[in-house]
Amino acid sequence: MSKDFELVRRDGRDIMRVACRGRDVLNNPIINFGTAFTTEQREALGITGLLPNAVISMDAQLRRVYRQFSHEPSDLAKYLYLTTMQDRNETLFYRLLTENIEEMLPIIYTPTIGQAIQEYSHWFHKPRGIYLDIDNPDAIRPALLADGKGPDDVDLIVVTDSEGILGIGDQGVGGVAICVGKLSVYVAAAGIHADRVMPIVLDTGTDNLDLLNDPAYLGVRHSRVRGERYDQFVDRFVQEVTACFPKALLHWEDFAAGNAHRILNRYRDQISTFNDDIQGTAGVVVAAILSAVATSRTELSDQRIVVHGAGTAGVGIANLLVDAMMAIGMSRESAMQRFWGLSSRGLLVRGGRMRDFQEPFARSADELTDWRCRVPGRYELADVVHNVQPTILIGTSAQPGSFTEQIAREMASYCERPIIMPLSNPTARAEALPADLLAWTDGRALIATGSPFDDVMHDGTRFEIAQANNALIFPGIGLGVVSCQASRVTDGMVAAAAAAVSSAVTDRRKGASLLPRMSQLRAISARVALAVAETAQAEGLAGRVLDNPVQQVYEAMWQPRYPEIEVVTPKA
Repeated sequence: MSKDFELVRRDGRDIMRVACRGRDVLNNPIINFGTAFTTEQREALGITGLLPNAVISMDAQLRRVYRQFSHEPSDLAKYLYLTTMQDRNETLFYRLLTENIEEMLPIIYTPTIGQAIQEYSHWFHKPRGIYLDIDNPDAIRPALLADGKGPDDVDLIVVTDSEGILGIGDQGVGGVAICVGKLSVYVAAAGIHADRVMPIVLDTGTDNLDLLNDPAYLGVRHSRVRGERYDQFVDRFVQEVTACFPKALLHWEDFAAGNAHRILNRYRDQISTFNDDIQGTAGVVVAAILSAVATSRTELSDQRIVVHGAGTAGVGIANLLVDAMMAIGMSRESAMQRFWGLSSRGLLVRGGRMRDFQEPFARSADELTDWRCRVPGRYELADVVHNVQPTILIGTSAQPGSFTEQIAREMASYCERPIIMPLSNPTARAEALPADLLAWTDGRALIATGSPFDDVMHDGTRFEIAQANNALIFPGIGLGVVSCQASRVTDGMVAAAAAAVSSAVTDRRKGASLLPRMSQLRAISARVALAVAETAQAEGLAGRVLDNPVQQVYEAMWQPRYPEIEVVTPKA
């Protein structure tokens, strides 16, 4: 055990074996129960007199902290309140979160976390995570081991280099907060234990001049390092982290488009690793599309798909959709022909400037000779929609308002149920507002968004707007991988996760959501975990056979409640 505590499971009971005493107990958020410590526990742990006299149940604590949370004046203030609470009492924090997940997810995750990250150096009060900087690569292993965790003590690591944070770009060292937020969702939604996760930021500098000129900025104060030195640093990190924690799933988060694909492709066949921006986003969007196709009573093979913003997320979605089309009998070549991708320069055309991962989706110039465009030789979104007549329009561009009234009305003119997905977040970056899309299509559009939106009333029908939130996918993938100790994360596992989410939607009434509600998140994560574990087993990648998968996945999900306390003598 660590010098302070050890959590064990005995006869179906969680038991916390505590070796520390006094204020060390209260200062450790994993073992601090606050005013819920009994009189006997207080005496045994040496904290009598360090708390008010009354012993308060967890239910009473929950009522108090929820009331305090509700009284905070802004979303950022609520975020900071929850962060402070997490640093004080993690079990209570996660109990509050799991019981109010739909309300609090937008606070601890998107969109509020974007503002928190931008202001990280100004509200920072307590370090949470591991900070690794490129100027000191020899410190990687000591930093990883500084928490006292052994090789079997970490199930899940989320790491970022902060260059592609949400829709706000390079945020330097503040990106560590996205890792903390992501892990909070893993814990609340999938029951990964709070003490078995690790957030890490790779601080390689920043090109954000506002940060570099801010005296309060806490990160490495130079421009972002790129090229061979960057690759060597990432490689050194992977070597050290897999040596220290060989059983942990490594989740890459918010790397810039070029690095994200390159890093994932470099390591995905070597270790258990996953990129949520590529694979998680793809999984939840494919789930929404499968649901929309079922609602529209059409076939996936008949869709024409335009991806506006064919970067990391957009191409990831397209690749997974190609796999889904191939799974129903289409050839790869014919599936690829159903896609048109646009970058910031317009339609991807062979011979033009693009990244390696975009090239498979580039169109031949020969097929564009008969196109009618507003500006000859330029293929902007409106031109692509006019000439292609897509049935599905996906937005991952971070260009607010780019799905115009003209585009929506044109889609509705030839498609009975146009599928339109403005996925960019935070909310201010959305390509269109759901209320506008419904108005422009006479209520016929099937919509999923990246950020949460309120229900929309249109022509007497209430439309519940599906949020294509990665939280429906990535916690279950993590739980599935951890449960069966999968040695790799494959496209087949992600496809299985998407199918599991889609199959959970059975309401096809007009206005019904294309995706499950966030309030169902814990059950959805369990469903996804089962599908992932079964696929891992079928693919020969499971290190642990689940002979009773439903029970074993359920038992793997930590329940945020105070464990029994067993006071032990500190080791010398």
